[in-house]
Order: sequence, then structure tokens, then C-alpha cells
Amino acid sequence: MNNHVRQLRSELGWSQADLAQRLDVSRQTINAIETGKYDPSLPLAFKLARLFGRTIETIFEPGEE
Repeated sequence: MNNHVRQLRSELGWSQADLAQRLDVSRQTINAIETGKYDPSLPLAFKLARLFGRTIETIFEPGEE
């Protein structure tokens, strides 16, 4: 799955640690999502969408499998 988390986070001037704190997850989780090594759970995807003021579909896109 491809995502725009790094871009959205950077636009707000947040570090991975800043975003992790806002979502109550580890910085390593944010890194894994941004690098495509981990697809977030649906509840976490909704939290990301709410935090960025976007829909899940604009943050996450299906990737090559």
C-alpha cells in the first residue's frame, strides 16, 4: 500500500516522534508506515485521517502486490 503520511507530516512541520505522540503509537510505527513496511490497522488509519483532516482514501492508495 502506498501512502502520503510522510508528505502530510512534513507539511505540518512535525517529526515522526511528534506524529507518533499525537497518535499514541511509537515512532518506529510511524517510520514503518511511511516506508511501506507496515499497513496500519483500520482504527489507526481513521485516527490518521482525522488528524490530517483528510479521508483515508486520500492518504492511502492500493499498491502493487
